[in-house]
Amino acid sequence: MPAIPNAPDRPDEPIRLAVGTGPARRDLAVRVREGAGPAVVWLGGFRSDMGATKALALDVWARASGRRLVRFDYGGHGESGGRFEDGTISTWLEDARAAVANSAGPSPVLVGSSMGGWIAALLARELRDAGRPAHALVLIAPAFDFTEKLMWDRFGPEIRATIERDGVWLRPTDYGPDPVPVTRALIEDGRRHGLLDGPFDPGCPVEILQGMDDPDVPYGHALRIVGILPQAGTVLTLIADGDHRLSRPADIARLVAAVDASVREDRPFSAG
Repeated sequence: MPAIPNAPDRPDEPIRLAVGTGPARRDLAVRVREGAGPAVVWLGGFRSDMGATKALALDVWARASGRRLVRFDYGGHGESGGRFEDGTISTWLEDARAAVANSAGPSPVLVGSSMGGWIAALLARELRDAGRPAHALVLIAPAFDFTEKLMWDRFGPEIRATIERDGVWLRPTDYGPDPVPVTRALIEDGRRHGLLDGPFDPGCPVEILQGMDDPDVPYGHALRIVGILPQAGTVLTLIADGDHRLSRPADIARLVAAVDASVREDRPFSAG
């Protein structure tokens, strides 16, 4: 990874961070709001970007509270380079790793939405194993293992056959006009990063916000995640009429409150 670049002269211009090598090289767009730590890092969802409602709400909070906030787009998302269909959990985890190493400093608060919740957890495990655990995880409808549990296991024989034969299936979506390419590489790579088949200790407190009216990541999925996490330091908030986006004013208020409480918590954490 190249040396840390200077902050851009124009605040609306993102930092450009080179990630990957050869044909897999991509320029990552990273936006940093300077402020006090621990840094809050936004990790968006599948096909989302750092201009989404929740990410911008956190930017407003960070500006008002004087907190450091890091937002970035994975390769093939938003303002970053690369093609979406070339991405996998491994490449997007690499993007998150690079953005955190370059811009977040020690012990960040990782805020992950949907797929970003899975990537945040994988990154927290890496930080824990390196002896510098994350300060906290705040997860919104976390989609651990979604490529297998919420995609492959739900696909019928015809869809599976299309992916195996053609390497991709174009999945219709309610979140935009264009279908989403689901690739064989994405499914196969996701199996390398599964978390749900055993206990998982990220080494930091975890707060989960989950809508019970979420058709994409059912709240039972969140309950399963809580079941593999340490009891100490784990909090689950269920919103009975909450959907997958959790972007209504009341939902945003819950998210901001959870993040604000996480950065203010300065006691050492132990799950033991």
